[in-house]
Amino acid sequence: MKYKLSIFFIIGILIYLIDISLNSDENIKDIYISDQEITSLINAWKSQVGRNPNDDEISRIITNLVEEEILYREALLLGLDKEDRIIKRRLGQKISFLKQETLTENPSNEELIEYFELNKDNYYINPTYSFTHYFFSAENNSETRANNAYQDIKNNNFEFQSDPFFLGKNFIEKSVNEIDRNFGINFSLNLNDQGINKWIGPYKSAYGHHLVLIRNTNPGYYPPLTEVLDKVELNLLTAKKEESLKRFLDEVKSEYKVIINPNLKF
Repeated sequence: MKYKLSIFFIIGILIYLIDISLNSDENIKDIYISDQEITSLINAWKSQVGRNPNDDEISRIITNLVEEEILYREALLLGLDKEDRIIKRRLGQKISFLKQETLTENPSNEELIEYFELNKDNYYINPTYSFTHYFFSAENNSETRANNAYQDIKNNNFEFQSDPFFLGKNFIEKSVNEIDRNFGINFSLNLNDQGINKWIGPYKSAYGHHLVLIRNTNPGYYPPLTEVLDKVELNLLTAKKEESLKRFLDEVKSEYKVIINPNLKF
């Protein structure tokens, strides 16, 4: 009896293996689309368009999904995923996101305070300046004209001719970063510790020379945590995610062996 059962068992296994071998190609060609996947695509469509899709649009959504899956599988059969830097980078990004999203707990007040104190310089509010300026183009003998105009101003003579500046003449409450972005690197240093309502310069920018009249300043300061709490929390969560990814990489690195041609010439 036991012998007969063994025979039937072996025959069953053989039939199963034969069936798999005969239908493997057919199974590869089967495309199963879950209700959740279709619903997700329809919701994404609604969020982009602002209304529910009609029957034709739903049909196109599903058709596009099926065609995308077919192209994906055909590409795999041709080995097009091999040695493709873009695909590798995209998959690396995806697992990075998955590992980083494992952090679900919001940071505690103690963590926020500690992180803020350790990174306080990152939240420093730069000083701002409100000022007027006369611009003299580098293409038109800017330094000499600016110096001459400065002497005219000292003599209370404003009849000189300056040039139009592409961002205008007046600037209101601009930070040092904005000023440097508009006039050139380190231009804002010229405005440090200067008096109010007196003409200063000439100062060289990326475009020529300028005479500047500072009308108002707001000093820089370190804000209290409550003022930048949302930013601190976002930065702390980002730092935690990066640390989580780093730990994951450190854990799995030892499982890999890297082989590089020692004779490769760079």
